[in-house]
Parts: sequence; structure tokens; C-alpha cells
Amino acid sequence: MTQTLEQQKSNTSGNTKHTLSIQVSLNGLSFCISNSEKQIIALEQDNFGINLSPEQVLDKIKYIFDHDPNFKNDFEKIEVIYQNDLYSCVPKALFDKDSLKDYLKYNIKVLENDFIAHDELDQHDIIVVYIPYTNINNFFFETFGSFTYKHATTILIDTLLAKEKNTEATKVFAHMNSKSFDLVITSKGKLLLSNSYPYETEEDFLYYVMFAAEQLRLNPEEFELIFLGTVSETSNCYEIAYKYIRHVDFGSRNTVINILEPLAPIHEHEHYLLLSHF
Repeated sequence: MTQTLEQQKSNTSGNTKHTLSIQVSLNGLSFCISNSEKQIIALEQDNFGINLSPEQVLDKIKYIFDHDPNFKNDFEKIEVIYQNDLYSCVPKALFDKDSLKDYLKYNIKVLENDFIAHDELDQHDIIVVYIPYTNINNFFFETFGSFTYKHATTILIDTLLAKEKNTEATKVFAHMNSKSFDLVITSKGKLLLSNSYPYETEEDFLYYVMFAAEQLRLNPEEFELIFLGTVSETSNCYEIAYKYIRHVDFGSRNTVINILEPLAPIHEHEHYLLLSHF
């Protein structure tokens, strides 16, 4: 279930047709702006180089809103995607809305005042339980009065399972960011694993991939490793994976995205989360 915040006041952007989608993590921001024809008219990414605090990230967002001309548009719809490791995937049959904290407390430190949200993947009977950044939620609430938000893993799992629903093969998807990566493993169209890992070197990346594969008894000579996100053939993580895993490739989005000129063209695996929910 996509989370929604609404305020009992008219939204000044109600007569426009622009949609702003912004992907938030502690090490970077990405955003795109689309028009009513779902054409991408702005697409930008800001990698911080280090992990910031949620308060520092909010300062970055405020600065962009104040100084980037793309944000001077009126927006009919605001979508926020939270990308962090503060989440857990729960089978729908085992889900209890009154036990949200219990699903997280064994993997991460949950503070008493943490707000916990959840997204429902109805077609796959999966619930993603997670902690959004409350200060950033409050900013969008106070600024726009109405917006939606969801966790990045919700989009990633939903998109990949839809793509693999008729596939028998086992596939390992690595969605790359500058300081971490999301690992999703599917087999016969079903989810086997979803987790996020920090990494500093390509050896760190390879260790986590091979460890997950070993736990699931997957043979690196047989499964396919598919890269998504911020990665290329010259990336160190790609090069080391190519040495130790037989089948390595780049993924693609499920739908065709219309990016208007003069925006630079991008590869199908880039900005995967930000553009896959269109």
C-alpha cells in the first residue's frame, strides 16, 4: 500500500499536470519530472559521496527547491521513494499491522519514537515494513499538503517479480548505489531473497553476492547476475563479478520511457527505481 499524507487545504498545484518523483537516500538524491503524457522533462542525480544524516539530506532537498529552476513548476502529484536498509519483507499471510516493530527489531535498532510504515504488494502477497524519514515526510506535508511515498524495495520487488513471473530460471539482481546495493534473488517467478548491503570495495560487493548465493545453494556457473542502477561495464563491481560469475548482464525496465530532448539518453538499467513505477 502506497502511503499517502493529505492536508485539509487546497493544493495550489491542483490545476497542473506535472509529477515530481524524488528518490531519497542518505548518500544521494535523484529526481525526475514528468508531464501529463508521462514524458520525462527533467532527470537529475546528486551523489553526496558520503552518508549524511536525515537532517542534512533535508537541507539538500530544501536547497534544491530554492535554487533549481526545475522545482519552480507547480506539481499536481508528488512521489517520494525512500531508499534505505531500514526495512523487512513479510509474507502477507504472517503480517499483523499491530506488530510492525517486531518485524524490524531483529535486523535494525528501532527507537521508541520511530514511525513505521508498510507497503502492500498485493499481487505477490508480500508486505514491506520500513522506517521512512519523518523529517522529510513533514517537509513535503507542510510544503505541498498532499503526497505519496513508498519504499524503494517495494518498487524493486514488484517490478522484478512482474518481469520474471513466467521465467523458470534463477536470477540474481544487484541494484547498485554509490555506497550500497540492493540484492533481489528470484526463481521460477518467486522471491527467494531481498536484502541491502553496504560496500566500500568491489571485494565487499562480491563477498555479499557469493555469500547469499551460497546460503541459497546457487551455483555461480549457473545463475545469472543482472546489474541495475548506477553501474557500467567499466565499474569495478561489474569487472570483478565478470571474473567469478559466468553469466553477467544488465537489466532493463519493463516499460518504454519517453525522455524528451535535450536530456541525455540513458541506459535501460539506469535510474531503474525512479523510472520503473511509471
